[in-house]
Amino acid sequence: MTVLSFDEDGVDVVYDGTEFRLEKSLIEEAIGKSYPDVTDHEVLKIVEKHPALNGEPRRVRDILKSS
Repeated sequence: MTVLSFDEDGVDVVYDGTEFRLEKSLIEEAIGKSYPDVTDHEVLKIVEKHPALNGEPRRVRDILKSS
């Protein structure tokens, strides 16, 4: 299971027992969108080859508003 924790500067990731950070600039470059417009599903696709995408994708902007 992969855990994503979003903040204003990027995402803390726990993937297969390994913890690492994806910085905002890296995410923007990889996806080609500004960070607030990126979805959690798009970030998950960076981390996992074939992610199980459950539920509706949520934009980072909305995730940060709700926390």
